[in-house]
Amino acid sequence: MERIFVFAKAQLSAFIGGLSDYAIMVFVTEVFHVHYTISIAIGGVVGAIINFSLNKGWTFRSKKNPYRSSIYRQLLKFALVVLNSILLKSSGTYFITTFLRIDYKISRIITDLFVSLAFNYTLQKHWVFRKVKVK
Repeated sequence: MERIFVFAKAQLSAFIGGLSDYAIMVFVTEVFHVHYTISIAIGGVVGAIINFSLNKGWTFRSKKNPYRSSIYRQLLKFALVVLNSILLKSSGTYFITTFLRIDYKISRIITDLFVSLAFNYTLQKHWVFRKVKVK
C-alpha cells in the first residue's frame, strides 16, 4: 500500500511541476516566438525546481528511512535526470510533431507521458531519492 501511496504522490508532484513546465513552454513559444524545443528546456528547468522541491520534502520523505545521499549529491543526480529528461522530451516532441504532423502541444503531452512514467519516476525513486534500508 505504501508503494502505491508514494507512486501517487510522485505523480502529483510530477503533474504540478509538469503543468508549470508545460505552461511556460507554451507561453515562451507563443508570446516570444521561441522554437518549442528551446521552450521545453526553459520550462523544464522551472518545472524541475518545483518537482525536486516537492519530491525532496514530501513524496520520498520518511523519518524512518533517511536518504542515502546528501542534498548536494541528490541535486547532482536530479540534475542529470532532468537534463536527460529535457533531451528526451525535446527530441520526442520534435519527432512526433515533424513526422506525424501533430501540433507540438499535443506531441509534448504524448512524449511527457512516456518520459515521466518510464524514465523520471524510476530514476528518482531508485537512484536520486534512494533510502537506506533500516536494519
